[in-house]
Amino acid sequence: MPTITDSITKSEKKTKNKDHKRKLQDQQDPDLVEQQSPKKDKKKKKKDKEQVSVNGSEDLSEKKKKKKQKKEEEIKKEQEVKNNGDGGVDEVRETDDNVVVSGKDISDVKYKALKSFAESKLSDELLECCKNFSKPSPIQSNSWPFLLHGRDFIGIAKTGSGKTLAFGIPAMNHILNKRKNTANKKVTPLCLVLSPTRELAQQIYDVLSDAGKPSGVRSVCVYGGTSKGPQISALKSGVDIVIGTPGRLKDLIEMGVCQLQEVSFVVLDEADRMLDMGFEPEVRSILSKTSSVRQVVMFSATWPLAVNQLSQEFMDPNPVKVVVGSEDLAANHDVMQIVEVLEDRARDERLVTLLEKYHKSRRNRVLVFVLYKKEASRVENMLQRRGWKVVSISGDKQQKARTEALQLFKDGTSPLLIATDVAARGLDIPDVEVVINYSFPLTTEDYVHRIGRTGRAGKKGVAHTFFMKENKALSGELINVLREAGQNVPTNLLNFGTHVKKKESKLYGAHFKEISADAPKATKITFDSDNED
Repeated sequence: MPTITDSITKSEKKTKNKDHKRKLQDQQDPDLVEQQSPKKDKKKKKKDKEQVSVNGSEDLSEKKKKKKQKKEEEIKKEQEVKNNGDGGVDEVRETDDNVVVSGKDISDVKYKALKSFAESKLSDELLECCKNFSKPSPIQSNSWPFLLHGRDFIGIAKTGSGKTLAFGIPAMNHILNKRKNTANKKVTPLCLVLSPTRELAQQIYDVLSDAGKPSGVRSVCVYGGTSKGPQISALKSGVDIVIGTPGRLKDLIEMGVCQLQEVSFVVLDEADRMLDMGFEPEVRSILSKTSSVRQVVMFSATWPLAVNQLSQEFMDPNPVKVVVGSEDLAANHDVMQIVEVLEDRARDERLVTLLEKYHKSRRNRVLVFVLYKKEASRVENMLQRRGWKVVSISGDKQQKARTEALQLFKDGTSPLLIATDVAARGLDIPDVEVVINYSFPLTTEDYVHRIGRTGRAGKKGVAHTFFMKENKALSGELINVLREAGQNVPTNLLNFGTHVKKKESKLYGAHFKEISADAPKATKITFDSDNED
């Protein structure tokens, strides 16, 4: 431990060193002293340059402009060289059905959008699940040519657009080709599909399980909230596709029962939602366990910074990006949006009044969204006391209860469902006529996804929303969504203001803006001052 004496000694040494330096400087030649003081030299040069500028030799700001312009030209040239070395510059192709395709080397004839399922030249077994459709959906016709030729892929499309088969059929084709070319008869997973919620994972499993039966492709669905036993047994028996939520999947990997080292086709569905829910560490950990030679597919409703960084880290440098409709936040035009500004205490009575209007027959499907788990239970109990047949799903409930409630809603046994945002994204619930937002969600993106549960497959729907003063920070964004869709904007909503708050990033705060998937990667810029040491 240092003593007072030690401190005094150190102080005396510093003083002596300073005195010694001054003494040397007084004795030395001035030129020699300048050589030993580079910082002073820099300051002197800078001062001299400024003096020259003041004297009219050359305007300093003009020199800065020229220097900046020169640096920008150098960066541009470097990017051009890089693009040419990576297989050409980015191309953009817009189709008649409002689809924008972008990426490198996309004009090749093999990447032409499909007009029929037969053009894919896939086997009858694989196309068996498509026999009830007249032609591929826009996302399918534009994604299959790239996915069937092994390209990494980014898809941005609204839910209900057929994206499960958009990645599911190419995944199965990939598996069948791999199995055919290997002598290894042990069935270990070759495809992985990550989903943010249990319900969406189960829905993907249902679609791919049925689609894979004719060709013998086997799938398993793993998620939390239920016993691991059946999931472990299915994995041990041998499967081709693992579909699951990040938390449970990571647990099974750590237990050593889920081996992903041979997985060479990876799908991240609702990637933005997955990261919003805080699954980024699990997603990164899981992806690192898959084969280093893999094809990566991402489907995302929006393209925030975190998702863009994930794509740059785990995807090929030149992925293809397909946007169906608009990449901007936009609501389904087949949904009539009605927004009411209400006080909190008025919501229960207003909800009952709307149910008497929209759910008079008690046979049509009505979906009521709330914000929190406890709120779901309270609203469910309130409606049951008033004689309504209702079920609910929320994170509080066991998975078995959630699955049963969803099934009762789907088959029409209990066509009134209360749900938190676990049901907002990705779920394909047929014939939902009305969505009621009892509580406004935390983001306008979630609002768009909620009301997207109705007005699907070309049908019309109604979305009735309660908006309170506590939600006023989102009034500007909601007004924009309503106007973009040609909907009525109530006057008392306008009173909250039309200001749109800048999107925030957990990393960079409110100055964050969305990044294009094909944006050039950052180039390090070095200035002259960096080399002046």
